[in-house]
Amino acid sequence: MSSRVGVVLAAGLSSRMVVETGGGSKAPLRIGGLSLVERAMRRLLGLGLERIVVVVGHDAETVADIVNRTAPSRVQAVFAERWVEGNGASLAAAAPHLEGEELFLLVTADHLFSDGALEALLDAGAPAVLVDHAPSVEAWAEGTRVQLHEDRAIAFGKELGDPSIDCGAFLLPMEVFAAQTRAELEGDRTLSGAVTALAETCPLEAVPVAPSGWWLDIDTPEDLEGARQVLRRSLVKREDGPVSRYVNRPLSTRLSMLIAPLRPSPDLLSWLALSVALLAAWLLVLGKGVAGGLLVCAGSVLDGMDGEAARLQIRASASGALLDGVLDRVADTAILAGLAIWAVRSGMSADVTIGLCAAAVAASILSMASKDRIMALGMVPAPEGAIRWLFGGRDARLLLVALAAFVGRPMVALAVITVTGALTLCLRLVLVHRRERLDW
Repeated sequence: MSSRVGVVLAAGLSSRMVVETGGGSKAPLRIGGLSLVERAMRRLLGLGLERIVVVVGHDAETVADIVNRTAPSRVQAVFAERWVEGNGASLAAAAPHLEGEELFLLVTADHLFSDGALEALLDAGAPAVLVDHAPSVEAWAEGTRVQLHEDRAIAFGKELGDPSIDCGAFLLPMEVFAAQTRAELEGDRTLSGAVTALAETCPLEAVPVAPSGWWLDIDTPEDLEGARQVLRRSLVKREDGPVSRYVNRPLSTRLSMLIAPLRPSPDLLSWLALSVALLAAWLLVLGKGVAGGLLVCAGSVLDGMDGEAARLQIRASASGALLDGVLDRVADTAILAGLAIWAVRSGMSADVTIGLCAAAVAASILSMASKDRIMALGMVPAPEGAIRWLFGGRDARLLLVALAAFVGRPMVALAVITVTGALTLCLRLVLVHRRERLDW
């Protein structure tokens, strides 16, 4: 079975967030430039679901307005007349809008999920719940515990003593609505009551959160502030080189969070990074090493912000990644050319400088292209974590250029870029070739 529809519950009173909401719903509260309800919708749409049903209740007009502006052709706001009775009653309001579906993916608007956190749940292909088997003490105290039998969830409730808790994400069959009715007749109008009643006849597969994934439940102002910190830290990529991780990202992620309310276009930030790089190249041509080097560093920081904006807004795309890659290569070539012209103007041999510049451009471009080609071909990758310390990545390359520019040594920059890029390329090719031979 497959799921084509997602449901977002956004009907609650948000009583513990009144300081932030002024008495309204917490669903419109923004984090990383997106409201909680829009972030939930975009997360589900990013999974490839065809349409989303958002159940509204408290402060319905405000929340519905956000829903209707997000993706009018693919999302729908549904009012739960009995929302005040509990989130189980809110779930029931979605039933008429899911006719003909086998499964639907359910999340609540006040839960945040990292990239990749929901894919395994959607891929389960059968009734399932996303489970955290090792929650923090605070999350366990606040969360809904899950009673497990082998790898199946058979009961849910805050009064249980089991160590696992649910993450507020479920892949549910239409039978859950009959289960919700049974639970309501017994006086339980909560979502936990509905899924517990469902589990009595249809145990749910317990899908663990991926080790690299995370989720957050936002119930209090403290949760909201903590979520902002977690979201900022999540912008650091596992494949970042040492310069990006320890120098650029501490700056770029804070800047990205600062400008997130403006919701800048990731492509616009890519073009801005190129503009700064071209200005840096021009300053290097003029021999202004300190100013040029500072702009090289600024461009390097900006280069990370386009991807950060895309991840914050949940709008990363292949076309955006392609544009970013092309503009990065243009920027690199311009900066290296700027260094070469500076060197010639300083009295260096034109022949030697041009040859060294060509080698530096080739080494830097081939180093990046080889990594992309290995991935495109599905080959066993080299241990990039170790290779990054050769300083052949773009983040390190730009830092080396800046340092050499600061001390007025353009030829040193060209030579170092050539050596580090060539070493990175050769080591990657050797290691990949060796791993491919071992696989044979």
